[in-house]
Parts: sequence; C-alpha cells; structure tokens
Amino acid sequence: MNGAGSDTDRIRRGRREFAVLLGEFRRTPVLLPLGEHDAYPLTADFNGVRWIYAFSDEAALARFAVLRGESDRPWDYQRLLGARLLDGIVPALGVPCGVALDVGSEGHAALFPPVTGVVPDAVAVADDTNVIATNGGTQG
Repeated sequence: MNGAGSDTDRIRRGRREFAVLLGEFRRTPVLLPLGEHDAYPLTADFNGVRWIYAFSDEAALARFAVLRGESDRPWDYQRLLGARLLDGIVPALGVPCGVALDVGSEGHAALFPPVTGVVPDAVAVADDTNVIATNGGTQG
C-alpha cells in the first residue's frame, strides 16, 4: 500500500473513532462546572473559539481543580447530557464554541469542535476537515 492510501485509511479510521466518541458523549451525562461567581459555564477562549469545560465525573473535575490551583474552593456544577450541552448550551453562548472534555485527565481528554456534525449547523464554523482530524479525537 502506498503512503497516500495509508493516510486515507488512517483519516477514515480516525473519523469513525471520533463518530463513536461523539455518539457516546451525546448519550452520557457530564458535569458542567459553573464560574466561581456566576451561573455561567466555565469556559476558556483559544484561537477565536470559546471552549466549555465538561467532565465525565467528579474525579476528573477534581484533577482539573488541582491543576488550576483551585482545589480549596467549592465547585458548583450542573449535570446534563452531552447532547443538551452541544445542542442547547453551545448555541446559547452566541460565539463559536466547542466542548473540552476532561481537561487535566491525561489520556482521557477530548475536544468537540464547533463544526458541522458536532454542533448545530447554525452555529458551526467553516467545516474544515483538519479541525476534526487533528482536534476532535482523544488527546493525551
């Protein structure tokens, strides 16, 4: 098999794996930490995209709090399905917005970028297949 064929196979395999991960995320309850002084989701801006922090469980949220040096404060959060986060919360923020899952949990973090197929089409940024291929899979 030539190099181009193996790259194409790798990209297809990566997209299938991402689709499985996205489907699992959409069906699973996640923790959505709220900002320290308000009821808005905790976010970070990077390269023109707002990323909402979400966590699969309290242990993952606790690791994140330790990394931020904020483990001594109470962390309020909401529990909601990943689908509700992608389909409801993301559009409500009014800016290009994706979800960063389990930041600080080595080998378990994932990014769900604001592209077609992940967030509603009306709030998706230009569909750049490189965004999904490089940022959509598991990180770590």
